[in-house]
Amino acid sequence: MATLAEPMPMAARRDRFFLILSLAMIAVIVGGFSLNIVAGRSSFGLPLIYHVHALVFMGWIAIYLMQTLLVAGGNVAIHRQLGWIALAWVPAMLVMGMAITLYSVCHHGGPPFFALPEFLFGNPAGLLCFGGLALAGFSMRKRSDWHRRLMLCSMAAITGPGFGRLLPVPFMIPWSWFAAALVAPLIFPLIGAARDWMRSGRVHPAWLWGIAAMAGSFAVAEALAFTPLGEGIARAVVAGTPGADRPFAAHWPPAPVNP
Repeated sequence: MATLAEPMPMAARRDRFFLILSLAMIAVIVGGFSLNIVAGRSSFGLPLIYHVHALVFMGWIAIYLMQTLLVAGGNVAIHRQLGWIALAWVPAMLVMGMAITLYSVCHHGGPPFFALPEFLFGNPAGLLCFGGLALAGFSMRKRSDWHRRLMLCSMAAITGPGFGRLLPVPFMIPWSWFAAALVAPLIFPLIGAARDWMRSGRVHPAWLWGIAAMAGSFAVAEALAFTPLGEGIARAVVAGTPGADRPFAAHWPPAPVNP
């Protein structure tokens, strides 16, 4: 690997940079969900599917953090062994992400400040983007320059739910989904690309692939969500459920009814 020839101080700075970006992404996700609990918008009394979803996704966060710490600490052998667990974890992420999306739109129509069709199509698109980038990163594990960048992009692709809970999304309608699901998550690979440019005068192509995957999956989901076909699918999904009662357009959350 080319990185083996790097002087130790340069390699250490590189590892520290990726560790800092990883910690920032984890802080967004954990901070967003923690804020929801503190603000009373969520609780531990939710149905079982939420807890299984949280276990799977927080498990991935723990694996990703451990992998980054192992590389920063020079424990490459353990990092490689744990990588096989990470690979097996990706399908569980996709299954639970899809399941919680369907449950959410049927149970209450999803978050009101996102249009129902864009939430229904956008969440799976983001999950598939995550899965594709993670698998691509794993396939490039012998080329650490590609591997670390693709894995960071895959993690960035699932920071949207964290940003959606931290940003004032009700005040950002009708751009709430655009801001939380694309613009904010792109900050991380863009920072990585900017660092490459400042250090070497070029951007590593892995960043470009990651950014293109995130933007492309978002654009495809948006294009489908607001077509007659997309809205028809959304109506069929929520038909006969409480989710069918909410307006499909993004709207301000309804005020709670006082007894």
